[in-house]
Formats: sequence, structure tokens, C-alpha cells
Amino acid sequence: MAEHISAKQLADSAVAEYNIIEEKIKNAPLTNKDRMSIPLQVMPTGEPKVRARQMGEVALGYTREQAVIEANRCLQCKNKPCVNGCPVNVQIPEFIAEVAKGEFKKAVDIIKQTNLLPAICGRVCPQEKQCQSQCTLGKANKDVEKAVCIGRLERFVADWERDNNQVTVPSVAAPTGKKVAVIGSGPAGLTVAADCRRAGHEVTVFEAFHKAGGVMVYGIPEFRLPKDIVAKEVENLKAMGVKFEMNTLVGRTASVEQILSEKGFDAAFVGTGAGLPKFFNIPGENYIGVFSANEYLTRANLMKAYEKGVADTPFYEAKTVVVCGGGNVAMDAARMALRLGAEKVYVVYRRTRTEMPARREEVDHAEEEGVEFRFLENPVEILGSAEDGKVTGIRALSYELGEPDASGRRRPVEIKGSEHDIPCDAVIVALGNNSNPLIPRTTPDIHTDAKGHITVDTAQATSMPRVWAGGDIVLGAATVILAMGEGRKAAASINAYLSKQ
Repeated sequence: MAEHISAKQLADSAVAEYNIIEEKIKNAPLTNKDRMSIPLQVMPTGEPKVRARQMGEVALGYTREQAVIEANRCLQCKNKPCVNGCPVNVQIPEFIAEVAKGEFKKAVDIIKQTNLLPAICGRVCPQEKQCQSQCTLGKANKDVEKAVCIGRLERFVADWERDNNQVTVPSVAAPTGKKVAVIGSGPAGLTVAADCRRAGHEVTVFEAFHKAGGVMVYGIPEFRLPKDIVAKEVENLKAMGVKFEMNTLVGRTASVEQILSEKGFDAAFVGTGAGLPKFFNIPGENYIGVFSANEYLTRANLMKAYEKGVADTPFYEAKTVVVCGGGNVAMDAARMALRLGAEKVYVVYRRTRTEMPARREEVDHAEEEGVEFRFLENPVEILGSAEDGKVTGIRALSYELGEPDASGRRRPVEIKGSEHDIPCDAVIVALGNNSNPLIPRTTPDIHTDAKGHITVDTAQATSMPRVWAGGDIVLGAATVILAMGEGRKAAASINAYLSKQ
């Protein structure tokens, strides 16, 4: 684990480097050799032990100097491999070139041609598995961690635009008289809403919760994605003329058929996400103090349970918390447990750090903050008190790694006789989620696969006429940007369909 460097140290270092680069550029354009010698700019973060008890954002964002320095690392490849790695095809070299010149508004306008949520994507997208994995500089350095920090630059220009009151409302085409219903206000739904509204259609978003944003408000914690950023993106859509109907659970308060017939919509998009948590199905999961990560995070993120005496929902007070799982949601739950007052938080994962699906940055942040990792372990039973029904610990097995499985990761093999107990007073199960089953169950015309995912064609159209779907309801639990990519495809198909009606 690398030693923490303060934001001030990073800022001071960047000023010195910035001056050197500016002087070089005055004399001659930077060569590729010059660009490859520029040091990667580390993202400033709060002091670990302080931030671990606070809800404020952990990553503090680049300074102006850091952003310009990082942008000048880009080799401006003619074949743009990074664009191919972006699910929504942001023109990455073009926006980075503007950042390098200090033209931040021009940079964000380029991004928004294909992505209206750059402040969000810049924070939570796994760029190291997408655009940055294709970066020529990263490949030249033989390390994706040394690629151009595309996501951090995207975040910087989006924040700059908002902080400097430069946000402009996207233009909307003349009214077409067509109506589009968007079911679910997560990243896929908001993308469809924006693209269909830009085409001139009347758009209404139906959301089951009282706040718009889907997983971005109920799943991703404040310390990774401040909720006011999501709210401002929603306000921008409202300024475009998108309507929102909250507390509307489609499949209960209204069916998809009713939306299309009685409410008079010409097309509908289903983006209801993956909200059905998975469990181990082991003894003791019904004890008090066992939570799905979904419930635990929703109480804290959407309902702000940490505001004691003010919030409408309580949180479960626990001193020792065990989080089971190795993905980003497990990291979010573990770090949230610290902020809710836990003295000790363990992450129990049946493989090793190498196989963890969580972003390396999130794992590093969790470890810096004091989360302890127990690798090659997995629960076989949750222990509890017969008197009050509360959790007292887990019984776990130890594992060793065998041959790779279908995912390419080495398969965990249990070690016979290795049972051992880990005392705790709360267990959070973070094994992922299945697609939300409500709409498929209440709308038999919409077909699903064996896992309950809605099946779609290459244009995101479902088996039901005039209905499209995308995001986690189709993919299973995925990422914000992949959901947005599906939303863009669906919107293009909806717009093409409506243009012929």
C-alpha cells in the first residue's frame, strides 16, 4: 500500500511541473518522447483515517495544473484506440487536446456530444477496463495504471463547467408529437430520456423511488459520488423538458400495457436495473443483523440513515462488521460500515486480491481507511444468539486456488477441516444482484432468459412491440457506462422507429 500524499503536496508539485511544460511548449510542440516523460498525475484524496469517518467525497479532483499536465501525456493517436474502448464512443483525444490547451468548456462540450453524464462517469466508471485499457501510452508502459487518466480528466472538465456556471442545456429538436415512456431513472433510463428528448419527442420518466438516479443515488455512496451531482444532472434533463413521475412502481401502480394504451405513449424503454440481491442460502441468514448490500447501502445513501434523529430510517449499529464479497459493492459496503461507526470491518473473499473484481482504486482506498481483508475464506454458516436472534459471527472455511474456471479466474478449492469462527455483530452479503423481476413477471409479452434478464435484439428491442430495454435489467449487474451505452443504442432505435410512424 503506497504512502498517502497530501493534496497540497500534489498541488505544489504540479505547479512546478506545469511551469516546465509551459516553457517547453513555448519553444516547440511536445514530441512523443516529451509526453512519455511527463509524470502521471496522482488523484488527490482526503487523509485516510479522517475521511474513513466522514461522508465527504474521498477523491478530491485534479487542480487546473494537474489536469493540463495529465492531458499533455496523451499521444493523440490517429487511430484513437481509446474511443473503441468507450461504450458510448466519447471522442477522447479531441476532448483531451482541449484540456491540454486550457479550453475546458470546449472539452466538456465534446464529451457531451455522446455522454451527458461526465461528472458521474468520470467518478465511477472502470476506465482501466474500458478506454484506458486501450491507451497506447499504457501499453507502451506495459501497465494500464500508467495510461492517460481519461476518467480523471473527464471529471475535471465536468466539475469545472458546473463550478463556473458554464452548464448549457442541450438543444432540443422541434416537437414531433410522439411520446416516450422511460421506466427507471438509472443511467440507462436517463440516457434514453436525453437522446429521445433531443430528437423532439415528449419524454416522461417513471421512477419507483422518491429521487431520480437509480443505482447512482441508492447504490453508490456519497463519498464516491456526491448526490448533489446526480441531482444537478437530473435538473439539466428537466430543463430540456423531460418530465419525471416519482413513486411510480411500474408493474404495480401501472402496467407496461397501460402506459402504452391508456396513457397514450408511442414507445417505452424498460431500465429497471438489477435490484434483486443474491444470498448464500446458508444456515443463519435470517438472523437479525444480516443485510444484503443493497438494503444496507440504500438505507445509508438514499435515506441518509447516518443522520441520526433526522433520517426516516434507522441503521443497524454494529462494532464488528463482516462483508462477504469482492466487488465494488462490497468495497462500498465495507467503507460505509466504517462511516456508520464500526470499529472493525472485515472483507471476506474466497479468492485472493489478484482475482477481486473490484476496482484497484476502491480496494486501495478501503485498505487505507482501515478495512481488513481476509482472503481465501468464505462463510458456510452465520452464527447467532438463540436469546435475541442477533448475529454473533460467521463460520468460515479456508480455501486454496485451483485451476481457472469459466471466468478465467482460479477456482477456490475448500481445505477440508479448516472451519473457523469470526466473531461479529453484523454481516453484509455483497454477492451481486439479479435483474429486477417485477416487469417481466407482470408483462408476459416481454421475454426473459434463464437468469431473468430481459432478452433484446441488437437494437435493444424486446419481444413486445414498441418496448425496448437496456442496462442491468438486460445485462445483469454491470457498470454505469455500459448501461448508458445500451441506452444510447435503444434511443437511436426508438428515434428511428418513431420517425417512420
